[in-house]
Amino acid sequence: MENNEKFEYTYSAQKQEEIESIRRKYLPPEEDKMEKLRRLDRSVENKATTISVIVGIVGTLTMGFGMCLCLEWAEYISGVITGVVGIAILSVAYPVFKYVIKKQRKKIAPEILRLTDEISNNRNYS
Repeated sequence: MENNEKFEYTYSAQKQEEIESIRRKYLPPEEDKMEKLRRLDRSVENKATTISVIVGIVGTLTMGFGMCLCLEWAEYISGVITGVVGIAILSVAYPVFKYVIKKQRKKIAPEILRLTDEISNNRNYS
């Protein structure tokens, strides 16, 4: 009984490298722990800044509308009241910033502390 089956194997390092290169393009990017820590820290401040800027813009527009009422339409009482409301909204922008920062830091603290512990123990950051 004769066995005519053959096993052929051709290995090409160049092909394998090309395959791996193409494969890496489609894998989700890996984020190192230090970069994740930075991203989380930035997200807290970015959210607080965005909200406080929106509050500031609303306050500025309200105050400007009050000035417009006084100067253009001679509605002094309603213009002054609207302007004062705008100033009040503007004065709340910084406390809103501090409140949002405090709330977001409290929310994200466990993840930040876990990452800092991992980074400190492994010393595997760049």
